[in-house]
Amino acid sequence: MTLPKDRVPYSAIVDRPPLVLPGGGRIAVWTIVNVEEWSIERAMPRSVLPPPMGKPLLPDLPNWAWHEYGMRVGFWRLLECLQKFGITPTFAVNGSVCKSYPRIADAALKAGWEFMGHGFLQGPMHALDDQRAAIRQTVEAIREFTGKPPRGWESPGLTETEETIDVLAEEGIEYVADWVLDDQPVDIQTSAGTVVSVPYTVETNDITMMALQQHSSGEMFRRGADQFDRLYMESERITRIMAISLHPYITGVPHRIGYLEKLYAHILERPGVLMWTGEQILDWYKEQRDADN
Repeated sequence: MTLPKDRVPYSAIVDRPPLVLPGGGRIAVWTIVNVEEWSIERAMPRSVLPPPMGKPLLPDLPNWAWHEYGMRVGFWRLLECLQKFGITPTFAVNGSVCKSYPRIADAALKAGWEFMGHGFLQGPMHALDDQRAAIRQTVEAIREFTGKPPRGWESPGLTETEETIDVLAEEGIEYVADWVLDDQPVDIQTSAGTVVSVPYTVETNDITMMALQQHSSGEMFRRGADQFDRLYMESERITRIMAISLHPYITGVPHRIGYLEKLYAHILERPGVLMWTGEQILDWYKEQRDADN
């Protein structure tokens, strides 16, 4: 087995050839909207309410319903917010959502969002009996719904085994969001050539801030603005990429959505900000990389 550290040779960001954004751009920001199917027949991927007396029950109605709110209501708040600011996000979607929640998938398709594979049904990659079958099933579900296969992939919970990246490459995936190790795209060596890691985030991800660290709603703006301001300042010398990762059942609730709107307003006040999708970052990076070689 090839370990992750052996796939990405160490590189200090200060030693690299410059990456130049088009049109005088200074920083690229991509938004990822994660939409998942939580099966009521199984344990929930996350929980907001612990079971009484510490004894888990199936069906886990309150935590399933917590997530289901995002599908029924929260998603539409996010859609309205993104349209208000003219932002086209990347849609990290479970393949099963295309059939289980076609209303949502269709809205994302009509809005021109980029579809990115996010597993077939929400659950960690290392728990799958057959990763390749699940990846292939996800790719095919998205291809059938949108007319083209996804170019990008985000594993549920960013989980990978030693061979996941090889299987993804062999199944045609060109970039991943699981490797949160840099502010610039990074080449990952696989059995089927190079896959690009597009900078993703665990710290400006609403799951981390709200579901795990349990910060107040305003942390969405405070941390996001601090992240952006520093990356924007540094991008004057070395181009950086920022990711904003959202979930409908987290950020799509009434007491948080206003802070996301405030964050986007703050970001878009600055000149030279490119609000891109993952595949736009991929294509730009490959063009820059190939020009240097």
